[in-house]
Amino acid sequence: MSLGLARRLATFRHVAGGVVACAWLLLLSGQSSAAQVAVVLSDESAPYQEAYQAIRSRLDETPHTLIPMKASGLSASMLEGVQLAVAVGVRASESLAALPDRPPVLAVLVPRAWYVNTGRARLGDRGRSVSAIFLDQPLQRQAQLIRLALPEAQRVGVLLSAEQEPLLDDLNDALRTYQLSLVPGILSSEDRLIATMEGVLPQADVLLAQADPKVFNRHTAQSLFLTSYRYRTPVFGYSRSMTRAGALLSLHSSPAQIGRQAAESVIASLQSGRLPPPAHPAYFSISVNEQVARSLGYTLPPEAELQNNMGARP
Repeated sequence: MSLGLARRLATFRHVAGGVVACAWLLLLSGQSSAAQVAVVLSDESAPYQEAYQAIRSRLDETPHTLIPMKASGLSASMLEGVQLAVAVGVRASESLAALPDRPPVLAVLVPRAWYVNTGRARLGDRGRSVSAIFLDQPLQRQAQLIRLALPEAQRVGVLLSAEQEPLLDDLNDALRTYQLSLVPGILSSEDRLIATMEGVLPQADVLLAQADPKVFNRHTAQSLFLTSYRYRTPVFGYSRSMTRAGALLSLHSSPAQIGRQAAESVIASLQSGRLPPPAHPAYFSISVNEQVARSLGYTLPPEAELQNNMGARP
C-alpha cells in the first residue's frame, strides 16, 4: 500500500469516527434535552387533580418541565414555548381547540365517542398533531369480563342515546367473540328512558352500561338501578362509583392509572417526535359489589382473581 493511500485511509477513519461520535452525542442530547409540557385541567375537581398528580410524579423524574393550567382563561400566549399539551377532560380539550395557535395535543380522560365524532377533527384541524387516551374500556375487554364473571350469561342488554347508536356494530362483534348476543335499546328522548329500559331488561341476562351521559348520569342513576333490581337484572358498570351505587361489578381505570399512561405517552412522544395513536386505557381495575351479588343470588370470583385472569395492569 502506498504512503499516500495509507494517509487517505487514516484520514477517512478519523473523519468517519468523528461523524459517528457526533451522531451519538446528538442522539443523547436529544434524549436528555428538557421540554415544556402544559397540562390543562378542565376544572379543579378531584379526578382531574388525581390525573395531574400521576403525570407530575412520573415527569418529575425527567428533565422536562410540567406547567399546570386551567381550561378557563386559557390563551395562546400562555402556551408559548410549550412543546406538548395534555388536555385532561373534554372541557380542557375544547379550550385548546379554540386557540388558533397550539402545540400538539394529547387529550386524556375523554370518551371515545366524543373524540371520534368531535374532538379529533377540532384538535387536528389543518393537519395539527393530536391523539387521545380514552376514558372508556375497549369493548372486547368488557365482553371478556362478562364471560368470566357471569359464565351463564347469554344475552347482554345495552341502552344508548341516538348519538351513540353507531357503537352497536362494534359492540355486537365484541360480544359474539365470547358467544354473547346483544339486546339493544336506543333512547329516542330522555323522557322515554325507563320505558326503553323496560323493553330491554326482560330479554337480558345483564345490562352493560356505557359512558353515555344521556343515559347514565347523576339524575338517572337511581331510577336505572331500581328498575334493574325490579327485573333482577345485574348492571355491569364502568366506574368504581357505579359499583358503590349499585352495579354488580364494574370495569374501570382510575384517573391516576390514566395519568400514568399519559405520562408514559408524553415521554415517548418527546423522544420520538410524534404522538402515539389514540388508545384505550392500558391499566385497569375491577370492582365487585358483594351486597348486590348476595341480593341477586350471584357468586362471583374475587376481584383479584378476575383481574389476574383478565391480565390487568393495575
